[in-house]
Amino acid sequence: MSEFKRLMRVRFKQKMKKPEFLRQEWFRYKRLGKKWRKPKGRHSVMRLQLKHRPAIVKIGYRSPALVRGLHPSGLEDVLIHNVKELEALNPETQGARVASTVGKRKRIEIVKKAKELGIKIFNISKEKQDELLNMGMAKSVSEEVEKVEEEIEKTE
Repeated sequence: MSEFKRLMRVRFKQKMKKPEFLRQEWFRYKRLGKKWRKPKGRHSVMRLQLKHRPAIVKIGYRSPALVRGLHPSGLEDVLIHNVKELEALNPETQGARVASTVGKRKRIEIVKKAKELGIKIFNISKEKQDELLNMGMAKSVSEEVEKVEEEIEKTE
């Protein structure tokens, strides 16, 4: 087994053990929210890390440097907005995440190009990709039908 795969497995096991880090007394006041804040009070038992208190953020929970920040598939996650940005990706080490602001027409073009280049798209399921490809094909077929009809009208 390669070192990369071993580290991905280590990261997965670490993430399973990692607790959900919650702000001190988040349950007591709704206005605090659950977002992490370091406990700084002089008498804070959470800061003192007593056994019966929630865990606090420490360096030991960090994943290995080689696989830190990668998608679970092991590819680097890159946000794209158009086909030009997609063409710049390396399919062996990078995967695409289509931006939420991209419309349907551009999304269809991106899915077609990604299939040609062999690039994995993380935020569009296989079923949705097939549906988008079929929509693109249907549009191109309808355009061809219109062209043929125009040619027939011209000849008459």
